[in-house]
Amino acid sequence: MKLRKRDSEDGLLNRSIKNPMVQYAGIISYIILLLMRIPLSKVIGDAGIGLFAPAYEIFFLITIFTSYCMTKTMAGIIRYRVKRDQYKNAKRAFRAAFSMDMLISVVLALLVLLMSKIIADIFVLESFARMAVMAVAPVLIFAAFIGTFRGYFDGFGLGVLTAHSQYIESISMVVCAFCFGDICYIYGTKVAALRQDSVYSYAYGALGAMLGVMVSQIITTIHLLVVYVVYSGTLRGKLGMDGSKRLETQYSLQGMVLRSSLPFAVSAIISNLYMLIDQRMFNYCMNKRELGPERTGVWGCYYGKCAVLISVGAALGVWSIYTAAGRISNAYDRGDYRIMRERIGKAVRRLCIVAFPTAIYLAALARPFAECLYKGESDALTAWVQKGAVIIILYGFCFLFGQLMYRVHMIRELLFTAGISLIVHVLTAYILVQKALLGADGIVYALILSFAVCGGLNFFLVSRNLKYRQEWLGGIVFPAAAAGVSGVVVALVSSFLLEPLGGMLTLLIGIVAGLFIYVTFLMILRVIGEAELSRIPLGFFFIMLGRNLGIL
Repeated sequence: MKLRKRDSEDGLLNRSIKNPMVQYAGIISYIILLLMRIPLSKVIGDAGIGLFAPAYEIFFLITIFTSYCMTKTMAGIIRYRVKRDQYKNAKRAFRAAFSMDMLISVVLALLVLLMSKIIADIFVLESFARMAVMAVAPVLIFAAFIGTFRGYFDGFGLGVLTAHSQYIESISMVVCAFCFGDICYIYGTKVAALRQDSVYSYAYGALGAMLGVMVSQIITTIHLLVVYVVYSGTLRGKLGMDGSKRLETQYSLQGMVLRSSLPFAVSAIISNLYMLIDQRMFNYCMNKRELGPERTGVWGCYYGKCAVLISVGAALGVWSIYTAAGRISNAYDRGDYRIMRERIGKAVRRLCIVAFPTAIYLAALARPFAECLYKGESDALTAWVQKGAVIIILYGFCFLFGQLMYRVHMIRELLFTAGISLIVHVLTAYILVQKALLGADGIVYALILSFAVCGGLNFFLVSRNLKYRQEWLGGIVFPAAAAGVSGVVVALVSSFLLEPLGGMLTLLIGIVAGLFIYVTFLMILRVIGEAELSRIPLGFFFIMLGRNLGIL
C-alpha cells in the first residue's frame, strides 16, 4: 500500500514538472516584471523610472540570495530527505534555513535603511532616489519569507504551488506598482508645486512604485501562509512515517544551506551588478557634460525601454534552453558522456535558432519599436536598441554554459568567469563613459564586450572540461545565415512600411514575414525537420509547405 501511494505521489510530481505553466513559471514571471517598466513609465514618467531603478536593482540583487538561491537550495536539501522518508530532518532543514534567512534579511534591510542616503548620493548620484531606496528595506524581509516557503513546497514535490505564487507575485506587483505609483505621483505633483521643483513628483512616483512592490510581496506572503496552513495537516501526517536514523542539527543544516547557495548567489550577483554601476557612471558622465537636469529621464528611457527590449529578447532565448542544463547534468551524473555532449549540441542549436532571429529582428525593427514605446525623440532609443541587440545572443551563451558549469560542479571556474567579465565591464565603461563621455552608448559597448568575454570563457571552459566539440555549421552558421537573410526582409519591411502604416502594423507584418522566410530557410538548410516543426505554432503549415517543395 505504501509503495502504491509513493508511485501515485511520484506520478503527480512528474505531471506537475512537465506542465509548461509550472516548468516555465520563473521565466514567464521574469518577463512580466520586465515588461512592467514600459507602462509604468507612462504613470510615473521616465524620470520616475530613473529614480525607481536603483531601488529595484538593490531589491533584485539582494533577493538573488535571500529568495531565489534560497528557494533552489532548500528545495534540493528537502527533496533529498523526503525521497528517503526523512520527514523530520526535512522539517528541521526548513526551520533552520528560515531562521537564518530571516536574520540575514533583517540585517540587510537595516543596512539598506541606514545607508539609503549614501546609496542615493554617492553610489548612484541620484539624491532624490533615497525615498525609493528606503522603501526597499521592508520588502527584503517579505521576499526572504517567500523564498524559504517556496523552497519548502518545492522540496515536498508541490512545485505547482510555487508556480502559482510566482504568478501571483508578478501580476500583483504590476497592478500594485501602477496603483501606488499613480497615487504617490499625484501627491508628488502637489509637493513639487510647493517646492517649485518638478523632480519631487517623480521621486514620489518612484516611492509609490516601490511601495507597490512591497504590497505585492505581502500579498504573496499571505498566499503562501494560507497554502501552508491548508497543507500542514498532510505534511504533519508524513512525520508519522519518518524513517530518519538520526536528527540533524540546526547548525549543520544551516552550514549546508550556505555552502550550497553562496557560490551560485555570488556568481549571480556579480553577473547582475552592472546596472547599478552603469547608472552611477552614466550620471557622472551627464554631469560632466552639463546635462544633469536631463540625466534622470534619459536613464529612465534606457532602463525602462531599451534594457527591457533587450532583456525580453534575451529571456526568449533563455526560455528555449531553460530546462536543458538539467537534462545535460543528469547525463553527466550517470556518466553517459556521449548523451551529455549530444544534448549540449542540441541546446546550442536550439538557442541559436531562437536567439539569432530575435536579435536581428529587434535591430531591424528598432525604429518601429521606439515609436510605439516612446512619443518623444526616439533616435537615441533606436540607436541603443540596434547596437545592443547582439547582447541577446551573447547572453544566451553566457546563461547556457554558466548553468552547465554550476550543474557539473565547476564552481571556481564559474566565479572566475563572472569576476573577469565584471572587471572587463567596469574598465570598459569607465573608459568609454566616464572618460570618453559617450553616455549610454558607452554602456552598451561595455555590456557587449563583457558578455562576449563571459560567453567565450564559459564556452572554452565547458568544452575543455567536458570534451565537448561544437558542430559549427548546423548548430551556429546555418541558423545565423537563415536569420540574416530573413532579417534583410524585415529591414526592408520596416523601411518601406513604417511611414505609411505606422509602428504597430509594421512590427506585425515584419515579424510574420521574417519568420516565414526564416523557417523556410531552416528547412532548406536541414537545420530543422518535421519533429521540430510539429512542436511549434502553425508547424503543420510548414510541414505541408516543405513536403510540397520537396525540402522535407
